Amino acid sequence: MKFMRPVRVLVLVLVSSVFVCGSAFQAAGEKQEEEINWMSLEEAFKATQKEPRKTIIDVYTDWCGWCKVMDKKTFRNPEVVKYINSHYYAVKLNAESKEDIIIGGTKYAYDSEHRANSAAIALLQGQMSFPSIVYLDEKFNMIQPLPGYMEAKAFHQVITFIGGDYHKKESFEDYKLRTYPKLYSEAFAAF
Repeated sequence: MKFMRPVRVLVLVLVSSVFVCGSAFQAAGEKQEEEINWMSLEEAFKATQKEPRKTIIDVYTDWCGWCKVMDKKTFRNPEVVKYINSHYYAVKLNAESKEDIIIGGTKYAYDSEHRANSAAIALLQGQMSFPSIVYLDEKFNMIQPLPGYMEAKAFHQVITFIGGDYHKKESFEDYKLRTYPKLYSEAFAAF
């Protein structure tokens, strides 16, 4: 019986080692999924003051089903993540947030009549539709709000159109048909 005890200990040590080593190899072999570097509206405003960059704002609500689909699919696409993180400050704004938001000395509070934060109301120009993506320029001025769910490919076309200032040079239709396929042929193939 005394002989069995060291054998059990040895077996436990060996089995534990296999699980630990196996887990370490699996973790090392797994590729870490990149994510969008989300921040608050206030953080994006401050960052823009230091290092100007366009801002993209995902205006959502907790009850919005299509917002959740965008989170799971569109915002996890590697090409979308890479482009947003390198060209935009990315903000998630819950339209129904009851917390005050202060931007450049202006306070945005919850508006109980509209059941939304006044920052969301202003950004969406009163057109409360979810999800909506709002694009701001490097000086935090409105470029355009775009309502509705978008698949990753269509969304990538929009973020590159605005992020690369093509919206100042050509129509979106021309960009989609001519410019985008030339610039993003590798990304285009990934969709």
